[in-house]
Amino acid sequence: MKTQIDHLVVVAKTLELGVQWCEDKLGITPGPGDEQALYGTHNRLFKIATPVHPLAYLEIIAINPAAKRPANSPAKRWFDMDDAALQAAVAIEPRLVHFVVNTSDIQAARTALKAQGIDSGPAVQGKRHTRRGVLQWQITVRDDGQRLFNGALPSLIQWGRPDAAEPLRLHPRNSLPRSGVTLQQLGITHPTAAKLQAAFEAIGLTDIGLETGPANITATLHTPKGIVMLESHGI
Repeated sequence: MKTQIDHLVVVAKTLELGVQWCEDKLGITPGPGDEQALYGTHNRLFKIATPVHPLAYLEIIAINPAAKRPANSPAKRWFDMDDAALQAAVAIEPRLVHFVVNTSDIQAARTALKAQGIDSGPAVQGKRHTRRGVLQWQITVRDDGQRLFNGALPSLIQWGRPDAAEPLRLHPRNSLPRSGVTLQQLGITHPTAAKLQAAFEAIGLTDIGLETGPANITATLHTPKGIVMLESHGI
């Protein structure tokens, strides 16, 4: 099983505030994104890839006030976006709250986590049209919308159809230009670091620093404004 960082998730109170934060904090304007009707959200994206993290991009996501969610929508939005504490935090400033990892076999990864006593949720299918073709993916989302380990246990994503011979042929990295921002390092501290480490090993995730301490995700970015560190502070 091959697993690596796919993207970072920054939640904002509104998408407009997220774009302004990105311009002020990182010195760039994020690229276009999409609407996620099932969860009533919308986003903006930009590439942060490096040779060490070749797939990496950053997603700024917010609740879409104009969205009309379909009848089959889950009760809770993904990434804890209906959680009162998270909403209060991002009302002050957009916040790094989570990250997603790309796996070559999402069902095997889900099974490996279940063996660790961790329910990552079902693999929800999604797709969107791009100028290079139709992007298709599966992503784990719990029915209660919760992130686990204060967001430090990543959601799983697998791009392409499950039966695709080249599942990564179509990936956001193919349509996102260089942004001027790159991911230098992703580090995590958590009170239950040993259990997190076992989960990471179970899904084949490496290259992430993990230590025992207060819950926090730290992303170190090289930007036009210099080195910038984004932190979750346990939200």
